[in-house]
Amino acid sequence: MAAPTLTRTPTNSAEPRTAGGGDQRRRRCRIRENLTAYAFLGAGLLCFAVFSWYPIVRGLLLGFQQVSFAQPATWVGWENYRRLFEDPLFLTAWKNTGYFTLLALVFGFAAPFVTAVVLNEFRHARAYLRMTVYLPVMLPPIVTMLLWRWFYDPGPGLFNNVLKLLHLPGQQWLESENLAMVSLVLVSTWANMGTTTLIYLAALGSVPGELYEAAELDGASIRRRLWHVTIPQLRFILMITLLLQIIGTMQVFIEPYVMTGGGPDDATVTVLLLLYRYAFVYNDFGLASAMSTVLFLVLGLFAGIYLRLTRGKG
Repeated sequence: MAAPTLTRTPTNSAEPRTAGGGDQRRRRCRIRENLTAYAFLGAGLLCFAVFSWYPIVRGLLLGFQQVSFAQPATWVGWENYRRLFEDPLFLTAWKNTGYFTLLALVFGFAAPFVTAVVLNEFRHARAYLRMTVYLPVMLPPIVTMLLWRWFYDPGPGLFNNVLKLLHLPGQQWLESENLAMVSLVLVSTWANMGTTTLIYLAALGSVPGELYEAAELDGASIRRRLWHVTIPQLRFILMITLLLQIIGTMQVFIEPYVMTGGGPDDATVTVLLLLYRYAFVYNDFGLASAMSTVLFLVLGLFAGIYLRLTRGKG
């Protein structure tokens, strides 16, 4: 009887090596992807630090220094802030800026909302009307300012010619202390209302139509539908645009700089225009930096309110 032969089943030693190699490749790919992501993140943070945080920190430090860029900066402590608050134009600039913001809220906050409500009622040519409303935003600001300077020209200007046709006396639009700020607000409202109008139009599209149908069945007029349906549904959007408009109008610069130069008799000197004078007219960069810090703190307060509201909504 032949002895049984023992056969050894060959083990597939290649499979563990293949599985282990696959894990290593996946691990290397994951490490490579993470390194690439961190590289992009690091580059973004570096650009943000160089072009955003460094100027902020540098500006804060300049507020405590006497800087002329011709000699080494000297540390003066709170001296720049003392001189800033003692300057009569500082308070005048804040009053003018507050007045501009108030007028901008009266005209610039209501006009886009009313325009959006009216445009929302159109069933035809809506895209054309939206483009027409947004067209002033696409114009370069300097072009807008020069165009409106011609409108306000006391001689051949458009507005005074219209008043002449109506047998009304012409006005010194930009030379009158009473009319200069109102004239600037009208320019700013016309140039910037397009964006806010489109935001309101998009928000109006999200209001359920059933609410309007129920209001119509109850016999509500257009005014009552607006007050009891539209405004409550857009309350959050209205609050956010209000805060953003306050932040934006408190930084008004190009309108008084191009159209009035701060006149007449400093009636249109704003905070940013005075800051520009400190830095580039008087060459007092320490004082300008101190004023920019004060403006930064004031705007930071409104920015904090904005973030609080948006976080609560989320």
